[in-house]
Amino acid sequence: MARNERTLSGLVRRKRIKETLVYIVLIIWLLINLFPIYWMFTFSLKSNTEIFGENVVGLPREWLWSNYEKALKVGNIFKYFLNSTIVAVVTIAVVMIVALMATFALTRFFWKGREKMMSFLMLGLTIPIHASIVPIYVTLSRLHLLSTYASLIIPYAAFSLAMAILICTGFMQGIPFELDEAACIDGCGAFRIFFKIIVPLMKPAVATVSIYTFLQCWNELMFANIFISDTAHKTLPVGVQALSGQYLTEWGPVGAAMVLATFPMLIFYIFFSKKIQDSFIAGAIKG
Repeated sequence: MARNERTLSGLVRRKRIKETLVYIVLIIWLLINLFPIYWMFTFSLKSNTEIFGENVVGLPREWLWSNYEKALKVGNIFKYFLNSTIVAVVTIAVVMIVALMATFALTRFFWKGREKMMSFLMLGLTIPIHASIVPIYVTLSRLHLLSTYASLIIPYAAFSLAMAILICTGFMQGIPFELDEAACIDGCGAFRIFFKIIVPLMKPAVATVSIYTFLQCWNELMFANIFISDTAHKTLPVGVQALSGQYLTEWGPVGAAMVLATFPMLIFYIFFSKKIQDSFIAGAIKG
């Protein structure tokens, strides 16, 4: 009996040691992932003297909140932030409306050429974004859309649409057709079925597509740098790039601009992370 107790005690001890090691590794991994955020935030509140040698990693000795004032007022970051927000929100709205309606037509209706149309739409995943810069630029120039919000919203939505349809298709195919049939019996038409039944059940897919599109728009630099030439419509990545060239000797405002450009993405993900996790779980179950 005592021998069994010693064996059980040894197993419990080894289990606790393993759990402790796992927690230690996870804590170290958490600190490694959080360090860039901490470093960028403290970087934005330091002077050049602290940034270049005296206090690279530690907390600022003097918290220079004026760096944010310089980034917002002198660097015009607030205007660039507003431009990025407008472009991202409108692009997400366009992508979601078109993707959900296109997926509804591809998955809930049976018509000739449906599979070929789906294959054609999926070709958008194979087109490199940089290979299309010249034709898109020529097209936008002839339509007199350069240096407007539309010059970014249209290509951003176009390149996000294929992935959005692919994601929405997987979810919509998992919705039972019996719901459509029951709605038809109750007198619902195609539009009422779409808005009253299909769309509410697509919330996880909407969250996934929204954050994917948001990250694509918010981080994109190439199109924004080429298609926008006036200050009134520049987005955050272009604004931060211009700020680093304009204030080469003052890196604090550059860090402040980077914080203003990065933290909205983190906040956006925090609010939508639960929906995205649910979408991955639902997709795995359907798979």
